[in-house]
This record gives sequence, C-alpha cells and structure tokens, in this order.
Amino acid sequence: MGAFKSAINSLSCFQAALVLVLLIAAAETQRAEAQSSSSCSTELSSLNVCAPFVVPGSTNTNPSSDCCGALQAVHPDCLCNTLRVAARLPAQCNLSPITCDTN
Repeated sequence: MGAFKSAINSLSCFQAALVLVLLIAAAETQRAEAQSSSSCSTELSSLNVCAPFVVPGSTNTNPSSDCCGALQAVHPDCLCNTLRVAARLPAQCNLSPITCDTN
C-alpha cells in the first residue's frame, strides 16, 4: 500500500511539473509572438523611405538604396502577413473586393 501511495505522489509531482513546464512554454510563446508583432511593426515603419516610389502617380521609377535596404530588413513573413491583412480590409469594411492589374 505504501508503494502505491508513493507512486501516486510521484505521479502527482510529475503531473505538476509537466503542467508548470507547459505553462512556461505557453507564456514564452505568447511573449515571442508579441515581440514578433512589435518587431514587424518596427520593420514596416522603416519602409516610409519607399513612399516616393510606391505612391500612385510618382515619377520615381527606381527605389532608392535606402528603400531597398529598409525592404531587405523586413522579414518576408512580416511583409506577406501585412499584405494579406491589407487585402482583406475591403471585405471587412463591407466594400467591394478590389482587383488589381498586374501591370
């Protein structure tokens, strides 16, 4: 009987330790996601040097080296996720979908 209680107590300690490890892992994941989001915002804000190139009607045909450097510093996932979210905005605002020419 003593061995049974010892096994249960050991299992309970193991379960408690496992729960603690899972909670720490979840907290770290949330912290990393928050930092990633913050980092993405910072990366995107550096792209303001590209505005003269991307504004419709602009006569600038080539992006500046500052723009290219800023774009290179943006993580591809950050840029893709931002474009994906921006593409969904019209539907979320109850507007007609936008179709863009590729030219």
